[in-house]
Amino acid sequence: MKEKNIVFLGAGSIAEAFVKGLIHHDVVTPHRVAMKNHSNHAHLHYLHETYGTSFVEGDQTFQQADIIVLAMKPKDVDCLADIAHLLQPHTMIISILAGVTFEGIEKYVGTRPIARLMPNTSAMLGLSASGAAFNKVVSQEEREQLLTFFRTVGTVEIVDEAHMHAITAIAGSGPAYFYYFVECLEQAGVALGLDAKKGRELIIQSMKGAAAMLEATGEEPSVLRENITSPNGTTFEALEVFRQAQLAQIIQQATEANANRSKTFSELYR
Repeated sequence: MKEKNIVFLGAGSIAEAFVKGLIHHDVVTPHRVAMKNHSNHAHLHYLHETYGTSFVEGDQTFQQADIIVLAMKPKDVDCLADIAHLLQPHTMIISILAGVTFEGIEKYVGTRPIARLMPNTSAMLGLSASGAAFNKVVSQEEREQLLTFFRTVGTVEIVDEAHMHAITAIAGSGPAYFYYFVECLEQAGVALGLDAKKGRELIIQSMKGAAAMLEATGEEPSVLRENITSPNGTTFEALEVFRQAQLAQIIQQATEANANRSKTFSELYR
């Protein structure tokens, strides 16, 4: 991987997370990473000064590319039409575009190794939970190279492309759900008279501890929940409110709405 030339189309926060991870893990040589971003040229200079990345300079950058990373907005996927004729047969495509299918990419660049990845914003800390799918022409060697690339920002689960909608709904958007729950819990603490700053510190540590317990014990979440829920106790009363409000059904509806939106994108950019 260190000798491969990588081009990022799009230079937002997720693209930066990958650049940071790739360099931190010594997977690539910084000057072999070229960045292109239509809307924020100042950020390109920041990336160059911070990480040592280069700029896309004409056709030659694409002609020499081993990997093209699609990190722009899904609606801009048609920009591939302008560069497809410049790509070498071996050039791989990595797409982190929500909802854009293999078919939607192949119509521009033809049949070649393509991987779809759905990371989340925790990639900035190297703690993303990502889902990855590979098209049929990705070889085993290429798959291992791509997985090395993906793991620089966190963990990866390999799925069929059909399951990428679920990955988007659970992992891609997951942090936003947790942040919203923290907002609500923090507001509830303030309503009970708790200082907001102290409440947030308690909530963050509680979430860290709960995640660590799930990982360390390997227990089902239902078992860990039951272990701290005494009949008719304080936790029981709170959980009973959740049950009466049909929280499980609300979460189901929310994730289905997310996945359905992803499917809409797939149809739109097919």
